[in-house]
Amino acid sequence: MKILLFGKDGQVGWELQRSLCLLGNLVALDSNSTEYCGDFTNLQGIVDTVNEVQPNIIINAAAYTAVDKAENDLERARLINALAPDVLAKEAMRLGAWLIHYSTDYVFDGSSDEPWKETDTPAPLNVYGRTKFEGEKLIQNSGCRYLIFRTSWVYATCGENFIKSILRLAKERDHLMVINDQIGSPTGADLLADITAHAMRLIVNSATPFKFNGLYHVASAGYTSWHGYAQLIIETAHRLGVELKIVSDAVTPIPSTNYPAIALRPYNSRLNTRKLQTIFDLSLPPWQQGVIRTLAEIL
Repeated sequence: MKILLFGKDGQVGWELQRSLCLLGNLVALDSNSTEYCGDFTNLQGIVDTVNEVQPNIIINAAAYTAVDKAENDLERARLINALAPDVLAKEAMRLGAWLIHYSTDYVFDGSSDEPWKETDTPAPLNVYGRTKFEGEKLIQNSGCRYLIFRTSWVYATCGENFIKSILRLAKERDHLMVINDQIGSPTGADLLADITAHAMRLIVNSATPFKFNGLYHVASAGYTSWHGYAQLIIETAHRLGVELKIVSDAVTPIPSTNYPAIALRPYNSRLNTRKLQTIFDLSLPPWQQGVIRTLAEIL
């Protein structure tokens, strides 16, 4: 089996290299790769890469994820988040390959009081969410065999993320103000990578692989606010003996209106993962477990 991975140096892509290496011949690319083109702003280069590699499975872990910057960079965000995945989907269709693609809770407007289901209607609030949703639709309309994994609040030991930002600020300041009215599930890139590998094994070994085709919500179990997330990070760092300037009870909860951003964010980013757990026979760990483990690795 030949696997073609785009976005190898992102948080999810980095972990995918670990989880996929035993499943087949893995060709992993990023935007700076030289042997093959992994640059999503070069659509013909992406087509040429797929034609040369001839993969059985294409995995897209590349994305434009600068949410605020995207508001003034629509063309590039759309190119990377929608048009390039469309190219991959059409090439997967032509080859009879599977396409695995990652999307986001930001396709929803956050207005529901319940965790979002795959059947709920998206209504993204920002350019990032709109371009990711367009990418989803283009893949679904291509006719290829696909898995789309919508996820939320991704973190990893590599790359920049909320965990590292809070640790840095906690060493510099004795007081922090963190939003408490946006709710979601911090989800480790390692968990996403392992779920992807598990899904691939089932697909490859199934007599009826098309039954797995579709859109799935993937996130750790449970949920919290950014404030609750920050508190756990600081409490865990203290427990691990890290010298911080701040104490855990010096994190003040604030509403989103007190921290204006260029792009609007959804208040409710909770995802209902029942479909994923049922179809792929999975049990998802609590969000705290992955965060504490990642902190131990970082520190």
